[in-house]
Amino acid sequence: MVDGGTPALNRSRETRALTQSGYLMLLVWVLLLGLALWAGISNATAEFQLAWKWVIVAVSAVVGFLILCGFYLINPNEAAAIQLFGAYKGTDREEGLRWVLPWLTRKKIAVRANNVISDKIKVNDLRGNPIEMAAQVVWRVTDTAQALFDVDDYKEFVMAQIEAAVRSIGSRYPYDDIEHQEITLRGNHDEVGVELRKALIERLEVAGITVDECGLTHLAYAQEIAGAMLRRQQAEAVIAARKKLVEGAVTMVEMALTQLSEKQVVDLDDERKAVMVSNLMVVLCGERDTQPVVNAGSLY
Repeated sequence: MVDGGTPALNRSRETRALTQSGYLMLLVWVLLLGLALWAGISNATAEFQLAWKWVIVAVSAVVGFLILCGFYLINPNEAAAIQLFGAYKGTDREEGLRWVLPWLTRKKIAVRANNVISDKIKVNDLRGNPIEMAAQVVWRVTDTAQALFDVDDYKEFVMAQIEAAVRSIGSRYPYDDIEHQEITLRGNHDEVGVELRKALIERLEVAGITVDECGLTHLAYAQEIAGAMLRRQQAEAVIAARKKLVEGAVTMVEMALTQLSEKQVVDLDDERKAVMVSNLMVVLCGERDTQPVVNAGSLY
Protein backbone atom coordinates (compact mmCIF):
# COMPACT_ATOMS: atom_id res chain seq x y z
CA MET A 1 0.00 0.00 0.00
CA VAL A 2 1.13 3.54 -0.74
CA ASP A 3 0.16 6.79 0.97
CA GLY A 4 -3.59 7.31 1.21
CA GLY A 5 -4.38 3.59 1.14
CA THR A 6 -4.04 3.29 -2.65
CA PRO A 7 -2.88 -0.17 -3.72
CA ALA A 8 0.70 -0.22 -5.00
CA LEU A 9 1.53 -1.28 -8.55
CA ASN A 10 2.09 -5.02 -8.80
CA ARG A 11 5.35 -4.89 -10.70
CA SER A 12 6.19 -7.62 -13.18
CA ARG A 13 9.63 -9.10 -13.79
CA GLU A 14 10.80 -10.84 -16.93
CA THR A 15 11.58 -14.55 -16.59
CA ARG A 16 12.63 -17.17 -19.12
CA ALA A 17 9.80 -19.14 -20.65
CA LEU A 18 9.83 -22.94 -21.00
CA THR A 19 9.67 -23.34 -24.77
CA GLN A 20 11.03 -25.79 -27.31
CA SER A 21 12.92 -25.58 -30.56
CA GLY A 22 10.43 -25.55 -33.42
CA TYR A 23 12.66 -27.68 -35.63
CA LEU A 24 12.50 -30.63 -33.24
CA MET A 25 8.70 -30.42 -33.04
CA LEU A 26 8.56 -30.08 -36.84
CA LEU A 27 10.39 -33.40 -37.11
CA VAL A 28 7.88 -34.98 -34.72
CA TRP A 29 5.02 -33.59 -36.82
CA VAL A 30 6.51 -35.05 -40.01
CA LEU A 31 6.86 -38.46 -38.34
CA LEU A 32 3.24 -38.34 -37.20
CA LEU A 33 2.18 -37.38 -40.72
CA GLY A 34 4.08 -40.33 -42.16
CA LEU A 35 2.58 -42.68 -39.58
CA ALA A 36 -0.94 -41.43 -40.32
CA LEU A 37 -0.43 -41.83 -44.09
CA TRP A 38 0.94 -45.34 -43.67
CA ALA A 39 -1.93 -46.41 -41.44
CA GLY A 40 -4.59 -44.85 -43.65
CA ILE A 41 -3.25 -46.10 -47.00
CA SER A 42 -2.48 -49.61 -45.75
CA ASN A 43 -5.89 -49.91 -44.16
CA ALA A 44 -7.69 -48.59 -47.23
CA THR A 45 -5.95 -51.00 -49.61
CA ALA A 46 -6.14 -54.05 -47.37
CA GLU A 47 -8.82 -56.72 -47.86
CA PHE A 48 -9.71 -56.56 -44.19
CA GLN A 49 -9.58 -53.15 -42.46
CA LEU A 50 -8.16 -52.95 -38.97
CA ALA A 51 -9.79 -50.60 -36.48
CA TRP A 52 -6.58 -49.83 -34.62
CA LYS A 53 -5.06 -48.32 -37.78
CA TRP A 54 -7.95 -45.85 -38.01
CA VAL A 55 -7.33 -45.03 -34.35
CA ILE A 56 -3.70 -44.25 -35.27
CA VAL A 57 -4.88 -41.97 -38.07
CA ALA A 58 -7.28 -40.11 -35.78
CA VAL A 59 -4.78 -39.72 -32.95
CA SER A 60 -2.03 -38.60 -35.35
CA ALA A 61 -4.37 -36.01 -36.88
CA VAL A 62 -5.35 -34.57 -33.49
CA VAL A 63 -1.78 -34.52 -32.15
CA GLY A 64 -0.46 -33.11 -35.43
CA PHE A 65 -3.05 -30.32 -35.35
CA LEU A 66 -2.08 -29.41 -31.77
CA ILE A 67 1.59 -29.39 -32.75
CA LEU A 68 0.87 -27.07 -35.68
CA CYS A 69 -0.96 -24.66 -33.35
CA GLY A 70 2.16 -24.37 -31.17
CA PHE A 71 4.57 -23.09 -33.82
CA TYR A 72 5.65 -19.43 -33.93
CA LEU A 73 8.56 -17.38 -35.28
CA ILE A 74 10.82 -14.94 -33.46
CA ASN A 75 12.83 -12.48 -35.53
CA PRO A 76 16.21 -11.01 -34.42
CA ASN A 77 15.78 -8.46 -31.61
CA GLU A 78 12.27 -9.68 -30.93
CA ALA A 79 10.72 -11.50 -27.97
CA ALA A 80 7.48 -13.32 -27.20
CA ALA A 81 5.70 -13.15 -23.85
CA ILE A 82 4.03 -16.45 -22.99
CA GLN A 83 0.72 -16.43 -21.10
CA LEU A 84 -1.63 -19.09 -19.75
CA PHE A 85 -5.18 -17.79 -19.43
CA GLY A 86 -3.83 -14.30 -18.73
CA ALA A 87 -1.09 -15.36 -16.31
CA TYR A 88 2.45 -14.46 -17.36
CA LYS A 89 4.64 -17.56 -17.79
CA GLY A 90 7.87 -16.07 -19.09
CA THR A 91 9.48 -14.56 -22.17
CA ASP A 92 11.13 -16.35 -25.07
CA ARG A 93 14.03 -14.44 -26.68
CA GLU A 94 15.45 -17.31 -28.80
CA GLU A 95 15.16 -16.32 -32.45
CA GLY A 96 14.02 -18.69 -35.19
CA LEU A 97 11.27 -21.33 -35.31
CA ARG A 98 9.94 -21.97 -31.81
CA TRP A 99 7.24 -24.15 -30.28
CA VAL A 100 5.16 -23.98 -27.14
CA LEU A 101 2.11 -25.82 -25.86
CA PRO A 102 -0.81 -24.71 -28.04
CA TRP A 103 -2.98 -23.54 -25.14
CA LEU A 104 -0.32 -20.99 -24.20
CA THR A 105 -0.71 -17.63 -25.97
CA ARG A 106 2.21 -15.67 -27.42
CA LYS A 107 2.45 -11.88 -27.48
CA LYS A 108 5.36 -10.55 -29.49
CA ILE A 109 7.27 -7.39 -28.62
CA ALA A 110 10.23 -5.74 -30.34
CA VAL A 111 13.36 -5.19 -28.23
CA ARG A 112 15.31 -3.34 -30.94
CA ALA A 113 16.36 0.31 -30.57
CA ASN A 114 13.78 2.97 -31.39
CA ASN A 115 14.59 6.52 -32.44
CA VAL A 116 12.01 9.19 -31.54
CA ILE A 117 11.99 12.93 -32.21
CA SER A 118 9.47 14.64 -29.98
CA ASP A 119 7.15 17.44 -31.04
CA LYS A 120 8.15 21.04 -30.37
CA ILE A 121 6.76 22.17 -27.03
CA LYS A 122 6.71 25.56 -25.35
CA VAL A 123 8.49 25.76 -21.99
CA ASN A 124 9.38 28.57 -19.58
CA ASP A 125 13.09 28.49 -18.76
CA LEU A 126 14.63 29.25 -15.36
CA ARG A 127 14.19 33.01 -15.90
CA GLY A 128 10.60 32.69 -17.09
CA ASN A 129 11.30 33.23 -20.78
CA PRO A 130 9.07 31.16 -23.11
CA ILE A 131 11.18 28.91 -25.32
CA GLU A 132 10.53 26.10 -27.81
CA MET A 133 12.20 22.73 -27.29
CA ALA A 134 12.29 19.30 -28.95
CA ALA A 135 14.39 16.23 -28.19
CA GLN A 136 15.70 13.15 -29.96
CA VAL A 137 15.68 9.95 -27.88
CA VAL A 138 17.00 6.45 -28.64
CA TRP A 139 15.22 3.92 -26.41
CA ARG A 140 14.62 0.17 -26.24
CA VAL A 141 12.73 -2.37 -24.15
CA THR A 142 14.86 -4.23 -21.61
CA ASP A 143 12.11 -5.93 -19.57
CA THR A 144 9.30 -7.25 -21.75
CA ALA A 145 7.05 -8.13 -18.81
CA GLN A 146 7.09 -4.58 -17.45
CA ALA A 147 6.57 -3.05 -20.90
CA LEU A 148 3.54 -5.24 -21.65
CA PHE A 149 1.86 -5.57 -18.26
CA ASP A 150 2.92 -2.62 -16.06
CA VAL A 151 1.83 0.20 -18.41
CA ASP A 152 -1.17 0.47 -20.70
CA ASP A 153 0.67 1.34 -23.92
CA TYR A 154 4.43 1.51 -23.53
CA LYS A 155 4.98 3.50 -26.74
CA GLU A 156 2.52 6.22 -25.73
CA PHE A 157 4.03 6.10 -22.25
CA VAL A 158 7.48 6.82 -23.72
CA MET A 159 6.20 9.82 -25.69
CA ALA A 160 4.42 11.27 -22.65
CA GLN A 161 7.49 10.87 -20.43
CA ILE A 162 9.78 12.44 -23.05
CA GLU A 163 7.59 15.54 -23.08
CA ALA A 164 7.49 15.67 -19.27
CA ALA A 165 11.27 15.28 -19.01
CA VAL A 166 11.93 17.99 -21.61
CA ARG A 167 9.65 20.38 -19.71
CA SER A 168 11.43 19.60 -16.46
CA ILE A 169 14.91 20.14 -17.91
CA GLY A 170 13.82 23.28 -19.76
CA SER A 171 12.53 24.90 -16.59
CA ARG A 172 15.68 23.95 -14.65
CA TYR A 173 18.19 25.97 -16.71
CA PRO A 174 18.22 29.41 -18.39
CA TYR A 175 18.22 29.60 -22.16
CA ASP A 176 21.42 31.65 -22.30
CA ASP A 177 23.89 33.48 -20.09
CA ILE A 178 26.07 36.11 -21.73
CA GLU A 179 28.54 36.02 -18.83
CA HIS A 180 28.96 32.23 -19.02
CA GLN A 181 28.72 31.80 -15.26
CA GLU A 182 26.06 29.05 -15.18
CA ILE A 183 24.91 26.04 -17.17
CA THR A 184 22.57 27.05 -19.98
CA LEU A 185 20.43 25.17 -22.47
CA ARG A 186 22.13 26.77 -25.47
CA GLY A 187 25.73 26.65 -24.31
CA ASN A 188 25.94 23.30 -22.49
CA HIS A 189 24.43 20.67 -24.76
CA ASP A 190 26.43 17.78 -23.27
CA GLU A 191 25.52 18.55 -19.66
CA VAL A 192 21.87 19.10 -20.53
CA GLY A 193 21.81 15.86 -22.55
CA VAL A 194 23.21 13.90 -19.60
CA GLU A 195 20.57 15.37 -17.28
CA LEU A 196 17.81 14.62 -19.78
CA ARG A 197 18.93 10.99 -20.20
CA LYS A 198 19.11 10.51 -16.44
CA ALA A 199 15.62 11.93 -15.97
CA LEU A 200 14.20 9.73 -18.75
CA ILE A 201 15.79 6.56 -17.38
CA GLU A 202 14.21 7.24 -13.99
CA ARG A 203 10.81 7.94 -15.54
CA LEU A 204 10.82 4.93 -17.89
CA GLU A 205 12.14 2.39 -15.39
CA VAL A 206 8.60 1.41 -14.41
CA ALA A 207 7.96 0.33 -18.03
CA GLY A 208 11.14 -1.73 -18.37
CA ILE A 209 12.63 0.72 -20.88
CA THR A 210 16.12 2.23 -20.99
CA VAL A 211 17.50 5.21 -22.90
CA ASP A 212 20.73 4.76 -24.87
CA GLU A 213 21.10 8.30 -26.21
CA CYS A 214 19.24 11.60 -26.16
CA GLY A 215 19.74 15.27 -26.87
CA LEU A 216 17.96 18.46 -27.88
CA THR A 217 17.16 18.83 -31.58
CA HIS A 218 15.38 22.19 -31.41
CA LEU A 219 15.95 25.10 -29.05
CA ALA A 220 14.76 28.66 -29.70
CA TYR A 221 12.92 31.51 -28.08
CA ALA A 222 9.17 31.45 -28.58
CA GLN A 223 7.95 33.44 -31.55
CA GLU A 224 6.27 36.15 -29.48
CA ILE A 225 9.54 37.20 -27.79
CA ALA A 226 12.08 36.12 -30.40
CA GLY A 227 12.56 39.66 -31.76
CA ALA A 228 12.92 41.26 -28.34
CA MET A 229 15.34 38.60 -27.10
CA LEU A 230 17.41 38.94 -30.28
CA ARG A 231 17.80 42.68 -29.64
CA ARG A 232 18.70 41.93 -26.04
CA GLN A 233 21.34 39.40 -27.11
CA GLN A 234 22.77 41.94 -29.53
CA ALA A 235 22.90 44.59 -26.82
CA GLU A 236 24.56 42.19 -24.38
CA ALA A 237 27.08 41.19 -27.03
CA VAL A 238 27.91 44.85 -27.75
CA ILE A 239 28.35 45.56 -24.03
CA ALA A 240 30.60 42.54 -23.60
CA ALA A 241 32.68 43.53 -26.62
CA ARG A 242 33.00 47.13 -25.37
CA LYS A 243 34.09 45.88 -21.97
CA LYS A 244 36.88 43.80 -23.51
CA LEU A 245 37.87 46.71 -25.73
CA VAL A 246 38.11 49.17 -22.85
CA GLU A 247 40.10 46.71 -20.72
CA GLY A 248 42.59 46.26 -23.56
CA ALA A 249 42.81 50.01 -24.23
CA VAL A 250 43.53 50.78 -20.57
CA THR A 251 46.28 48.18 -20.55
CA MET A 252 47.85 49.62 -23.70
CA VAL A 253 47.70 53.22 -22.41
CA GLU A 254 49.27 52.16 -19.11
CA MET A 255 52.01 50.31 -20.96
CA ALA A 256 52.68 53.32 -23.22
CA LEU A 257 52.97 55.75 -20.31
CA THR A 258 55.22 53.37 -18.39
CA GLN A 259 57.60 52.82 -21.28
CA LEU A 260 57.76 56.56 -22.11
CA SER A 261 58.64 57.30 -18.50
CA GLU A 262 61.19 54.48 -18.10
CA LYS A 263 63.01 55.27 -21.37
CA GLN A 264 62.82 59.02 -20.64
CA VAL A 265 61.55 59.72 -24.14
CA VAL A 266 59.52 62.69 -22.93
CA ASP A 267 58.72 64.16 -19.56
CA LEU A 268 54.98 64.79 -19.21
CA ASP A 269 53.20 66.54 -16.39
CA ASP A 270 49.80 65.38 -15.13
CA GLU A 271 47.88 67.68 -17.47
CA ARG A 272 49.73 66.42 -20.54
CA LYS A 273 49.36 62.81 -19.37
CA ALA A 274 45.61 63.34 -19.10
CA VAL A 275 45.50 64.76 -22.63
CA MET A 276 47.55 61.84 -23.94
CA VAL A 277 45.39 59.28 -22.15
CA SER A 278 42.27 60.91 -23.59
CA ASN A 279 43.66 60.87 -27.11
CA LEU A 280 44.81 57.25 -26.87
CA MET A 281 41.47 56.10 -25.49
CA VAL A 282 39.67 57.83 -28.36
CA VAL A 283 41.97 56.18 -30.90
CA LEU A 284 41.78 52.70 -29.35
CA CYS A 285 38.07 52.64 -28.48
CA GLY A 286 36.64 54.53 -31.44
CA GLU A 287 34.58 52.64 -34.00
CA ARG A 288 35.89 54.71 -36.92
CA ASP A 289 39.43 55.43 -38.08
CA THR A 290 40.84 58.56 -36.44
CA GLN A 291 42.31 61.50 -38.40
CA PRO A 292 45.55 62.53 -36.66
CA VAL A 293 46.48 66.22 -36.29
CA VAL A 294 50.22 66.86 -36.44
CA ASN A 295 51.53 69.57 -34.11
CA ALA A 296 54.64 71.11 -35.74
CA GLY A 297 55.23 73.67 -33.00
CA SER A 298 56.31 73.46 -29.40
CA LEU A 299 54.77 70.90 -27.09
CA TYR A 300 53.69 73.69 -24.76
